[in-house]
Amino acid sequence: MQIDFQVAGQGSRELVLQQNRVLRNTYMLLGLSMVPTVIGALVGIQLQFSFLAGSPFIAFMLFLGIAWGFMWGIEKNKDSGLGVALLLGFTFFMGLMLSRILQVALGFSNGGSMIALAAGGTGAIFATMATIASVSKRDFSGMGKFLFVGMIVVLLAAVANIFFQIPALSLTIAAVVVVLFSAYILYDISRIVQGGETNYISATLAVHLDVYNVFVSLLQLIMAFTGDRD
Repeated sequence: MQIDFQVAGQGSRELVLQQNRVLRNTYMLLGLSMVPTVIGALVGIQLQFSFLAGSPFIAFMLFLGIAWGFMWGIEKNKDSGLGVALLLGFTFFMGLMLSRILQVALGFSNGGSMIALAAGGTGAIFATMATIASVSKRDFSGMGKFLFVGMIVVLLAAVANIFFQIPALSLTIAAVVVVLFSAYILYDISRIVQGGETNYISATLAVHLDVYNVFVSLLQLIMAFTGDRD
């Protein structure tokens, strides 16, 4: 019986060490993934990058196709160095896509401060949600189905608004996305802490997308309410 307890205790310690290792590696790779994102955004701004601006629906569908292709490749190679390379390539691509809204923001006289505010707000949201997930003993994995349904609804609303071009709907979608992906940060970090996610490349991909969506939507809201053309 004593041996059984020792084995169980050792197994528990190894599990905790593994979870901590995955969380640490996820944070490190997440930080690294921000470098190609920033580089991609700067390149896009310099080149005045515009992804099929004349055909928003086709651009949106093509973007989803490229993004899902990258994500499929990352998941397929998540246990190798190729997975890291694909992840960094994907984050560069996402940086290029990010450059469009940054160009719009920089068209305002207070564009730089709005971008900084959105970045600071995103950082605060991430720190808060990650801390709750790490410190709290609650398992937030039950949120998964609800969040997935919410993401599908937002995706459908975004596609519809490509055709309707309703400013109020666009702002509503942005506000919902901030809340939705803030909750996704909590969910994804919680999965690592609880042992539901054991691969740091997959974890980094999920958290990077969470942070990216929060930042873009937060910037969109800040521009709508505080943008100054003077």
